[in-house]
Amino acid sequence: MPLTPNLTPFITCAVTGSGATQDRSPHVPRSPKEIAESAIDAAKAGAAVVHCHVRDPETGVASRRTDLYREVTERIRDSAVDVILNLTAGMGGDMVFGDAENPLPLDESGTDMVGASERVAHVVECRPEIATLDCGTMNFAEADYVMTNTPGILRAMGRMITSLGVRPEIEVFETGHLWFAKRLVDEGIIEDPVLIQMCMGIPWGAPDDLNTFMSMVNNTPADWTFSAFSIGSNEMPFVAAAILAGGNIRVGLEDNLWLQKGVLATNAQLVEKAATIATNLGSTLMNADEVRQKLKLTRHAPVPR
Repeated sequence: MPLTPNLTPFITCAVTGSGATQDRSPHVPRSPKEIAESAIDAAKAGAAVVHCHVRDPETGVASRRTDLYREVTERIRDSAVDVILNLTAGMGGDMVFGDAENPLPLDESGTDMVGASERVAHVVECRPEIATLDCGTMNFAEADYVMTNTPGILRAMGRMITSLGVRPEIEVFETGHLWFAKRLVDEGIIEDPVLIQMCMGIPWGAPDDLNTFMSMVNNTPADWTFSAFSIGSNEMPFVAAAILAGGNIRVGLEDNLWLQKGVLATNAQLVEKAATIATNLGSTLMNADEVRQKLKLTRHAPVPR
């Protein structure tokens, strides 16, 4: 098939994530202040969108605390930098089983399974322009950890996010997730314009080989907007792959800690490197206001305290 490069892509920076990376690099932000400052630096480097998780400021462990999301949101909004805020709604669907012979009871130290309303409580309060919706269940990296997103939970979360005037970003980790995303659109739970993020190379979802990636691209409706990323050493090659396939870009410390072999990166450095790849391919990056117009995003004020 002929290449159809995206000549006007946008960059999303995934600022900190929820993985146990906080002790592997001093650049992984923990506190709301650090997360906001890293997001702002990424925006100055060329990111139109910042995708944010929050962490316990003391331990660095991933958190769902609404007060932490509120502080991150307010710090970014109060800055002089214009950037689109994208908050995760992926937390609260973690099930960790016991060993192979004794799967129950669940491991309480790792399990964090709550209802749809609680999973989007910070979205209700903070009113970002975008919130993520992980569009399915999968075995996720560790031996006994299942990322759990049932059809019922996803329908409920999708309706809540949409009703707030927040644009869901559908996170697709494998082809079955893409199939269900189409169902959510057909049911009117996800409204146009549809925004999708292809998450490649994460065990045990879709591998990040180009055949698998192009299969997902070819099964994505032409009128949807998609971004794509891979983790680790393939993060930057996927910047080029996403552009050449007609998509947009995601980089950031959630997905990769390294600028090059032996050199730990900051979020701003990863965005700068991705921007260089994009411009060298002949593309011009969209800014935040241009992305707002493309995706029909609504800028909200947070719910008053």
